[in-house]
Amino acid sequence: MKIVITAGGTGGHIFPALALISKLKEKDKDVEILYIGTTDRMEKDIIPKQNINYIGIKMIGLNRKNPFKNIEVMKTYYKACKKAKEELSKFKPDVVIGFGGYISAPVIYAASKLKIKTIIHEQNSIPGVSNKFLSRYVDKILVSFKESSEYFPKEKVIYTGNPRSEQIKDIKKISKTSLGFKKDLPLVIIVMGSLGSLTMTNKLKEILPLFNNKNYQVLLITGKKYYDDYKGIKLNNNVKLLPFYDNLIALMKDTTLMVTRSGASTIAELTSIGLPAIMVPSPYVTNNHQYKNAKALDKGVEIIEEENFSKDTLIPLIDKLINDKEKLKEMSNELLKRKVLDSASKIYDVIESVVKDE
Repeated sequence: MKIVITAGGTGGHIFPALALISKLKEKDKDVEILYIGTTDRMEKDIIPKQNINYIGIKMIGLNRKNPFKNIEVMKTYYKACKKAKEELSKFKPDVVIGFGGYISAPVIYAASKLKIKTIIHEQNSIPGVSNKFLSRYVDKILVSFKESSEYFPKEKVIYTGNPRSEQIKDIKKISKTSLGFKKDLPLVIIVMGSLGSLTMTNKLKEILPLFNNKNYQVLLITGKKYYDDYKGIKLNNNVKLLPFYDNLIALMKDTTLMVTRSGASTIAELTSIGLPAIMVPSPYVTNNHQYKNAKALDKGVEIIEEENFSKDTLIPLIDKLINDKEKLKEMSNELLKRKVLDSASKIYDVIESVVKDE
């Protein structure tokens, strides 16, 4: 098969796409893959390093604060459609699959106009603008949350879960002792996205010393940009800081509780391993979808909204959960109900059926 993958902007779109690419290569040794992303977002660096054929097309997102600037967005969109048609006509794929981000809109639309089979995957409980727009043009719509089915034409929707989750089951656990933590004490990991957050950094600087001498251990992953902000804070041996941790999911398998955002990839990871979490949804995302992602997990997580996040809300909640093993077990079981450990395989089956026109 010849397949075009398009996704961009954030890891929440890119890493599920990479998970599917891994499955495609496993299932079909002769598969030819072309990845179409943007010219200036993170995928332009990540994808070529994976030895995946990459083409960048200039595209910008809608400006919600100043609608007049969307005139430029539409001009860029039409140029992107034209460029996508040229590249698709040269590559001649059997199917084009979009994982979201604004680059997916011109690529999937162009494919549909060229009568190429098309599929989109929605990672969040509330669909993004691009996928809602594209839903009328595509052959199939794959979703990570059953709840998001209601936003799309029912006859096109298939619940597959997030393909990132299938990769997770094969990742070997890394012991917390590798970072100098004690084996017999619970570990709490705090991470506010791969890049970190200025707002959360300012709050956590006040909170962090209050973990000293707790009956659990804390690892704060700050994000490289904010690591130096914590210099001078006195911490005991039960509290550690890292700017970044490369294989976080492996360490999560030896963790008792997470404090984290509620992006799609994070949720795929938590549900795959049943790791209880306190979620602090980012309020800066479209349609407040992180909050809705977290709410969809029901009793599997606790939620603190960013504006309410403080030492007075976080520390008592962590203390309560860490000392209530029954509650943690209930949360874990609730999350495990949502795991889909064959998501990438399910998506591969859909691709085959679409290409064969079954």
